[in-house]
Amino acid sequence: MVKEILSVSLILFSIIDIVGNLPIIISLKEKGHFIEPLKTALASGLIMILFLFSGESILSLFGVDIGSFAIAGAIVLFIIGLEMILGASFFKDSSEQVGSASIFPLAFPLIAGAGTLTTILSLKAEFETMNILVGILVNILIIFVVMRISGWLQKVLGNQGAAILKKVFGIILLAIAIKLFKSNFTLG
Repeated sequence: MVKEILSVSLILFSIIDIVGNLPIIISLKEKGHFIEPLKTALASGLIMILFLFSGESILSLFGVDIGSFAIAGAIVLFIIGLEMILGASFFKDSSEQVGSASIFPLAFPLIAGAGTLTTILSLKAEFETMNILVGILVNILIIFVVMRISGWLQKVLGNQGAAILKKVFGIILLAIAIKLFKSNFTLG
């Protein structure tokens, strides 16, 4: 049981990549967005848990297969990666969302995005549901802690360090998006 929980936690940690998302968090803060670590962690956790128990049913309700969902998420990740590299802003906030980035784009699609959600569905074939649930809870805690100390990390990195990290992780995010797209794209 402990081995399964550790395996699930590590798999989800690598897919969520909260440490790799630090440049995005820093970038959003620099753009004046307010980020609430607890709200983001709870929202992303709720999405992951909901998807654990009813993801396939939700997608089938809309007539969407897992591959199509993953491709849609890959496109969103690709655009966010482009924003990081080019310094452009493709996503425009509506007047109700100005200032808040806790739910979009942090909780979804960055943390509980297509990669994470398809991974959760895949884990169900190999691990007990309760162990996956515990792995999700472990990652929610990690997400909260990392987001909570993101301001301190920003000070440690400085403006140039954050800019370099942002560009590097932007390229990595593009690569993840392309991999997610390639692994789910089929003709016919």
